[in-house]
Parts: sequence; structure tokens; C-alpha cells
Amino acid sequence: MWFVLALLSSVFAAFTSILAKMGIEHVNSNLATAIRTFVVLIMAWGIVFLTGSQSGISEISKRSWLFLILSGLATGASWLCYYKAIQIGEVSKVVPIDKFSIVLTVFLAFLILHEQITLYKLIGIVLITAGTFIMIL
Repeated sequence: MWFVLALLSSVFAAFTSILAKMGIEHVNSNLATAIRTFVVLIMAWGIVFLTGSQSGISEISKRSWLFLILSGLATGASWLCYYKAIQIGEVSKVVPIDKFSIVLTVFLAFLILHEQITLYKLIGIVLITAGTFIMIL
């Protein structure tokens, strides 16, 4: 099931980039990011209430709150940078650089979460890095 959800995430992310580039023309990138964030906020809370998940709020630990807030700040910074980048650059060049986060995530998962970097992951990192640079030429 995780694979299907990850694949759907990829499809939606692809449409996100194209639709954002089409919608951001003649719009301040920060304003566009705020609009997008508002839509995501409404959608996410709608799903929380539709599934009855709101009762779990009181059970969230202080540690989890801290890391969820930090993750939200990182997401916001990423989106602000991303929207400005697609506004002034080509989507076909911005997206591969943005998706280079895969390589950075694997390294951070190794350093912070102590996840393993196997030979296959290392080969993937090299290929993604090479592919990123080839795509932006």
C-alpha cells in the first residue's frame, strides 16, 4: 500500500509543479505560496475531521509538537523558495534540483536517524546526482 501511495504522491507532485507554474504568472510568489498553503490547510483539516482524527491532538507529546513545528517551518521555507524558483526559472530545471532532496534526505537519514546506506542506495544516490546535473544542462 505504501508504494501505491508514494506513486500517487509523485503523480500529484508532478501536477503541482505544472499547475503552479501556470497559476503563478503575474502573481507574487510569496502570495502564491500563501494561497497554496491555505488550500492545503483546509484540505488537511477537512480530512482530519472527516476521519475523526482530531481527538488525537491531546495525545501528541511535546517532542512530537516540536518536530512537527520544525518540519512545518522547513516545509514553508521549501515552498517559498520553490515557488520563487519556478516563477523565475524553467520548471523542467527547477524540479530536478528540488527533487535532489532525495539525495540529501538519504544522507540526513544516515547522519540523524542512523539508517543504513547500502551499496544499492549509494548507486542510486550517484545516479540521481548524475541525472539531476544532466537534466539541468
